[in-house]
Amino acid sequence: MASYVWDCLFCLLPSFFVFLLRLGLRWPRLCCWAKLAVRAAGWRLWVIICLILELPLHSDEGTKAKEMQSTQPDMFLGQTSGGPRFICKPTALARYLLQHCESLTKAQLSDWPWGDPHLQTVSSQMCGEHGESIQFTRDHLLLKDGGIVALDWAVGTRLSEATVKRRWEVKKEHQSGRKALGCFTLTPPVLLLIPQFWGGMTPHLRLLCRQAVRQGFCVVVFHHRGTAGSPLTTTTLSEFGDPADLEQAVAYVRSCHPSSVLVAVSEGSGSGVLLSYLGERGSSTCLTAAAAISPVLLGQLWFESAVPPIYSWGVLFHRKMQLSRYASSLRGKLDVDRALSSSSLRDFEEALFCSPTKNILPSPSLRGLTPAAAWALGERAYPAQDWESYWGRNEPLRDVDEVAVPVLCICSSDDPLLLPASKLPLSLFQSNPYFLLALTDRGGHCGFTLEARQQVDEERPTNEEEDKGIWSHNVVLEYLRVVSDFLKETERDWKSWTGQMEVKGQKNRMNSTAPPRRRRGAMMKRSRPQLAGQSRVDDLDGDSFTWKRSYTR
Repeated sequence: MASYVWDCLFCLLPSFFVFLLRLGLRWPRLCCWAKLAVRAAGWRLWVIICLILELPLHSDEGTKAKEMQSTQPDMFLGQTSGGPRFICKPTALARYLLQHCESLTKAQLSDWPWGDPHLQTVSSQMCGEHGESIQFTRDHLLLKDGGIVALDWAVGTRLSEATVKRRWEVKKEHQSGRKALGCFTLTPPVLLLIPQFWGGMTPHLRLLCRQAVRQGFCVVVFHHRGTAGSPLTTTTLSEFGDPADLEQAVAYVRSCHPSSVLVAVSEGSGSGVLLSYLGERGSSTCLTAAAAISPVLLGQLWFESAVPPIYSWGVLFHRKMQLSRYASSLRGKLDVDRALSSSSLRDFEEALFCSPTKNILPSPSLRGLTPAAAWALGERAYPAQDWESYWGRNEPLRDVDEVAVPVLCICSSDDPLLLPASKLPLSLFQSNPYFLLALTDRGGHCGFTLEARQQVDEERPTNEEEDKGIWSHNVVLEYLRVVSDFLKETERDWKSWTGQMEVKGQKNRMNSTAPPRRRRGAMMKRSRPQLAGQSRVDDLDGDSFTWKRSYTR
């Protein structure tokens, strides 16, 4: 009998402990202690996992503060407690953004564990949300050298577009009283998205597509040749900073939507092509504004720097799988065997695009190129002689002085794939009025998950709330609208001012026959056109900078 009683007690013991645990969690203080204990145990377990996988741990706030102490004070135009640092040259556009772009200065990014940089990076690049799928239709664009690139046009989602359109119009009309950028009109703005350099549609980019479509943008995704299922019809592969394919794609998109505003956003290493295009085209570009999320600004330094092995192996494996599809066709033209046996991203890139100096460079005909295609490629018809010459023509910021459209770069201090924040070219954002930097303490690589997303994942009340969980998406789309409004108002004020000056010039010519006066009027400094509701503030450097674009190239 006693043994039977003990057996019953042992059987009921787990249920008794569960009952006591549920009863104790109703006590707020005990519940708080339990959460702290679970959090501490989870953090210790995560530290062990990071040490095994050789992943860098998230640096503390003191380290970040020391890294940013070297930055000069006049670079920080807007900073809130816990928000991003807005680093740029003080201009009228920067002040306009701070006044009208609320998401740029307010960001409640998630803390650990959801805000861990490695979890955000893996989630955004590999295993993100798959709720409401976006649908695409593909165009294959034939290039001048015979190559093909793929353009995926977003045609909508499964959500009722009429309901979303009505909600968004009511929201925007309540905020600004006008339809920004022409959303939900006959000429909607065209958003050109550039994925990672190694190709493919990541969950992070799909979420941006979905949110942009629901806000009235016409979204098109540019895929490099030989990536994302597009065929490789030539023996020429795209170099890291070669904007020739993107230039032809932009011209094609412009021909399809000649009356729409054209803007572009790049993801990660896709910034190499976008920044190279903006630098080479200069003021003759068709783009009105651009943005880069977690961009690679210094390409050579990024390839030469040490990346955590798990990320380096993943990217290298993906690129080798793409190359192996065309190994038999490219083996006679490129050093495919050396590239497939490489152990780092630098060795892979160098094996494909750099030719040893001691060897004679193959002619374009030997590489399977026609004379017309070789003429279109220019110097890129020949492989680079060495690693330095390769980056001499592929560095993203090589023509940065020629950029003539506003570019917003969104970076995170804890990005595990990019260079640390102390190596960012901060002097570029300080001196160039077209470049703006939003630097956050957390976010990972293309992550930037908001704190409110935790509640959304648990409750999921509506599909509309899901898109509010990525801070970079909200900032980029709002930034494109605000910049477009700023440029339209500036152009309108400029035309008004030039019209007044022409009228004054005609009056002066009509009165030129009048007798000269004894007293000459005092010379007045010509005032610059001002925006409505904005006080006049001169630049700190005293330069009279105008945002009127001059098409000189």
